[in-house]
Amino acid sequence: MNIPVFPETNVALKGKKGLIVGIANDQSIAWGCAKAFRALGAEVAVTYLNEKARKHVEPLAKALESPIFMPLDVMVEGETEKVFEHIKKEWGQLDFLLHSIAFSPKAALHGRVVDVDREGFQKTMDVSCWSFMRMAHLAEPLMKNGGTIFTMTYYGSQMVVKNYNVMGVAKAALEAAVRYIAAELGPKGIRVHAISPGPLATRAASGIPEFDELMDKAQSQAPTRSLVSIDDVGNATAFLALDGAKLITGGVLYVDGGYHIID
Repeated sequence: MNIPVFPETNVALKGKKGLIVGIANDQSIAWGCAKAFRALGAEVAVTYLNEKARKHVEPLAKALESPIFMPLDVMVEGETEKVFEHIKKEWGQLDFLLHSIAFSPKAALHGRVVDVDREGFQKTMDVSCWSFMRMAHLAEPLMKNGGTIFTMTYYGSQMVVKNYNVMGVAKAALEAAVRYIAAELGPKGIRVHAISPGPLATRAASGIPEFDELMDKAQSQAPTRSLVSIDDVGNATAFLALDGAKLITGGVLYVDGGYHIID
């Protein structure tokens, strides 16, 4: 499990400390991002959803030499706060935060938006949007020298994508949250970004019906005629944490081979 090394820039994030939320296994976008941050010299704290997930995530955290490895289920009262308290105690600072989690109950995700019940909608919004807002709130006081906050979105926030359903509604809210939080935290030197990868075969994507067809369409129609990998997403995300990107904030970065420009 080799972490890539970029000899010319491998100290570009030296001394920086970041929290990675959302690694489920070695196919996760968050894993691609964590590897890229580590390759640039940053230290990363890693969370795992629960005991069942731990066995898949622990070897990855070890490969990253993560000094902080903790459970985090945003639906469990107080767990988010516990992670940030531990970071404050251990590190006293945070330079970047990656929020790469989303969830919608099956009945809500697989049905029409117009039919989603209140509970399904609230759970979808809670995990997929509000948890990002909460983490940004907790990260703010730890980003004393500025920092970067990332979340993952998808093109289905802007356009109606077949079978994306209520998650498209949640991602639209998430992108609006990115803009507002970027405006609020910008004066403190904190940048906020939504990263929008093209379709990827991750565990999260497996819940979307007819996902293979979506990937085939993206590959055949994207200007680059290629699907993205978790490493493509990771490298682009890590770039935004560099000082060279300090005046980029509040937007959506598409890492999709240009697919979003095609009708």
